[in-house]
Amino acid sequence: MKTLFDKIWEQHIVDTLPDGTAQLYIDRLYCHEVTSPQAFAALRERGLAPFRPDKITCVADHNIPTLNQEKPIADPISRNQVDTLERNCREFNLNYYGLMHPRNGIVHVVGPESGLTQPGMTIVCGDSHTSTHGAFGAIAFGIGTSEVEMTLATQCLLQRKPKTMRISIDGQLKTGVTAKDVALFVISRMTTGGATGYFVEYAGEVIRNSTMEERLTICNLSIEMGARGGMIAPDGKTVEYVKGRDFAPHGEEWDRAVARWQTLHSDADAVFDKEINFRAEDIEPMVTFGTNPGMGISVCDNIPTIESIDEAGRASFRKALDYMGFKAGEPVAGKAVDYVFLGSCTNGRVEDFRAFASIVKGRRKAANITAWLVPGSWEVQRQICAEGIDKILADAGFELRQPGCSACLAMNDDKVPEGKYAVSTSNRNFEGRQGPGARTILAGPLVAAAAAITGCITDPRNMIC
Repeated sequence: MKTLFDKIWEQHIVDTLPDGTAQLYIDRLYCHEVTSPQAFAALRERGLAPFRPDKITCVADHNIPTLNQEKPIADPISRNQVDTLERNCREFNLNYYGLMHPRNGIVHVVGPESGLTQPGMTIVCGDSHTSTHGAFGAIAFGIGTSEVEMTLATQCLLQRKPKTMRISIDGQLKTGVTAKDVALFVISRMTTGGATGYFVEYAGEVIRNSTMEERLTICNLSIEMGARGGMIAPDGKTVEYVKGRDFAPHGEEWDRAVARWQTLHSDADAVFDKEINFRAEDIEPMVTFGTNPGMGISVCDNIPTIESIDEAGRASFRKALDYMGFKAGEPVAGKAVDYVFLGSCTNGRVEDFRAFASIVKGRRKAANITAWLVPGSWEVQRQICAEGIDKILADAGFELRQPGCSACLAMNDDKVPEGKYAVSTSNRNFEGRQGPGARTILAGPLVAAAAAITGCITDPRNMIC
């Protein structure tokens, strides 16, 4: 009667404290340049070294530029962040993928594609979107700087066990509906706090039919409804995805790993603390209209009226609309935008670029649009070029940039100017997230492509041939 979460959690308990807190063994620690410097400094001050350096992978991603990476980073703050990570990795002999390394990219893209992320693991990183790796049937979650230090020093963490929730999505998705739309729909129904205190397992027909990259997108956004993390039970697609990757098991070790992974599923009689069900037929291409990921609607719908909002939430609703320059009750379709961003750990994989290219092929980018198309890794960029997607994009007037977190957050050169609208395939639309005063509309790669061609928010289904 155990859930998938229960099984993995119990397999990783080293000890249990009298108050019920678990000392949890961590299989993989990912580090980037933003949350690790203080952790390494604290380690050094205590005269310690990483306990299991082979379980630690470091990647520069947040602060790196997406043009001219072969040159020194111009911004002094970003350069210092990246240089500090490199020095720490050199001092402690850690695996580091820095600028121009063939495995560089966004850490949550690099881990899965290299085979470092595997089913049944416990995975942490000083980054909330570590939940991405749960797509493999792993317990993956973000941690703070002090916890990064703890993991570096001991390869363990003290954790309280969260409650469990299963979200099932059954039925068949409509044409033009992507995994990003599924996630934004779920968050709009759950709200940004609806899964607080829970670890979510996604299930149902839609999840079973999804690709691994679609599952990565869905698990990535779990945190945006307050969940500790999200996960999907491994199946044949998971095994096939991991097989043959650089850090995947090989030979007899592979056979043993697959046999173990096949046991990683919730028992038929497993009891979750909460069960939620959705129908695929209710999901449309989605956009956000406000300043948190829960403020989402169909691209065909009007922004809610003030009367439809709970009285306790009306002040924040008005504040969000004021920031965005929108009005209650008006349609979102047809709203002019200035920027389009395709990328991030949410939608920076090759399937996202295939989807974007399917809309822009044979068309031309709108003159008023600045487009940043940023692969999630150099491996993704190699796939893009191998499939000729780069040529389709170039013919349509788009430029492919170099890998990195880019315009997901205002920590590098790719900042949306104040007052400008950006249709973004990233994960957060908070005030100033993409730049001071920037106005972010979250969407999937098809909606982003349609906006890039028309210059306004557009239903991509009208452009699918």
